[in-house]
Amino acid sequence: MALEVLTRETRIYIAGHRGLVGAGLWRHFTAAGFGNLIGRTSAELDLRDTRATTAFLDDVRPDVVIDAAARVGGIAANATRPAQFLSDNLRIQLNLLDGARAAGVRRFLFLGSSCIYPKFAEQPLREEALLTGRLEETNEAYAIAKLAGIVQVEAIRAQYGLPYVSVMPASVYGPGDNFVARDSHVLPAMIRRFDDAARNGASSVTCWGSGHPRREFLHVDDLASACHFLLDSYDDALPINVGTGVDLTIAELAELVAEVVGFDGEITWDVTKPDGTPRKLLDVGRLADLGWRARIPLRDGVKSTYEWFLEHRDDYRR
Repeated sequence: MALEVLTRETRIYIAGHRGLVGAGLWRHFTAAGFGNLIGRTSAELDLRDTRATTAFLDDVRPDVVIDAAARVGGIAANATRPAQFLSDNLRIQLNLLDGARAAGVRRFLFLGSSCIYPKFAEQPLREEALLTGRLEETNEAYAIAKLAGIVQVEAIRAQYGLPYVSVMPASVYGPGDNFVARDSHVLPAMIRRFDDAARNGASSVTCWGSGHPRREFLHVDDLASACHFLLDSYDDALPINVGTGVDLTIAELAELVAEVVGFDGEITWDVTKPDGTPRKLLDVGRLADLGWRARIPLRDGVKSTYEWFLEHRDDYRR
């Protein structure tokens, strides 16, 4: 049976609507004329609380749930707080999935991550590679939680016949990113580090690792567009990748960020720090065959992210 295309009246609950991805989704659907968007802050609704989450979904009864709520962070955050990353993410996603199913929610989009693929899976990463090998040690707890969410989506489809789907985005960045040093991912961490160095007249900047790993970066506005597209057109138990199909080395990323920020000093590398997975490039062939491709070039995306950072230096998320 064909999927019903979302209309401007569709009631969409965006879990985590204040975060990077959730805010991007909210911007996208607002700009597209959707007037029935639903959001709750973590202070208003703790998604780790099963009773509260179940009661909320039963009361609000959205047509669609997009799970953009998660505890996320870079290598440092994952390494120092693995128990929280596992426990919090498991509870958030299972509460949402079980609560949505019980409340009769017809569509559910679960967001995974490219970092949950096996560490040494063949590149580019095809969706079939999930759960076929050892995970990257530095984010194993987060990855296991997200994999559990994907399995839960598959289980709900198998048992209840609901068109719930999982989406696997590349490393997401953009306006609204988290620039807190202890929690941020590599791109916002570099923006902050190089901006600080340029402002302080530093002669060099030291980055973690060797600079050799390769990464793919997806602008949050492209991800939001892809999520809307997939809700209208995708219904399959197999997760689907969302990315650009293009990667670069971390060293090349550092050079790009330094150029955009205006830092012209030396870039050095602390090889005592972990590199993480050697490469994470998604095979986006299935999504391209459906008719969607990313549109925002990395340089343009880094520039707009840096401009947002400059506007929010004193009040960005901490």
